[in-house]
Amino acid sequence: MKDLSDFRISYEKYNLSENSISEDPLSLFKNWFDEICDSKQVKEPNAMTLSTVDSQNTPTNRVVLLKKFSEKGFVFYTNYDSRKGKSIANNPNVCISFFWPSHERQVIIKGSCKLLSDKESDKYFYSRPKDSQIGAVASDQSKEIPNRKFIEDKFRLLNESKSKITRPKHWGGIIVSCDSIEFWQGRKNRLHDRILFDKDKKNNWVYKRLSP
Repeated sequence: MKDLSDFRISYEKYNLSENSISEDPLSLFKNWFDEICDSKQVKEPNAMTLSTVDSQNTPTNRVVLLKKFSEKGFVFYTNYDSRKGKSIANNPNVCISFFWPSHERQVIIKGSCKLLSDKESDKYFYSRPKDSQIGAVASDQSKEIPNRKFIEDKFRLLNESKSKITRPKHWGGIIVSCDSIEFWQGRKNRLHDRILFDKDKKNNWVYKRLSP
């Protein structure tokens, strides 16, 4: 067994004090996200880990790309017939998380999923580069294929076709409506800052500090 116990970093760059916390967690998320983007230290700051549970209650994590966020929720796009799509159809409760090591920050969001409208999915699909559109059509995501050539041939035939690329009905957007958002800021001596936002009985956001 490889011993990794000496892999250790002291987090000392930033802090998360009550004085800097907005009553709206989406405002705080936007501030953090903008800081990460402006720093240009993270290649894909919108990369997030999506956790789902399948019909056998087996969890799966994978990285997907955040495409939009607002007070309504966090949006990503996928094949609804994929493993993640089927898991979400079975259990819409998910967790998404962001880790930005450059700023020693993590955000963990729990919520439930809904499909975006066809109009919204169409708008995004047709804004994508043609090759990305073809890729979505060519790939039966998560299905077994015989070899690499199989998917490359499908892509080539679609690319050579003069027919218009049409968004598959099983491909589109998913929005995660937030039930809780936790902000984690690394601090010295493992005394990290953890601020958790939850909804109260009136559906207003309230926050509390958690022990690291």
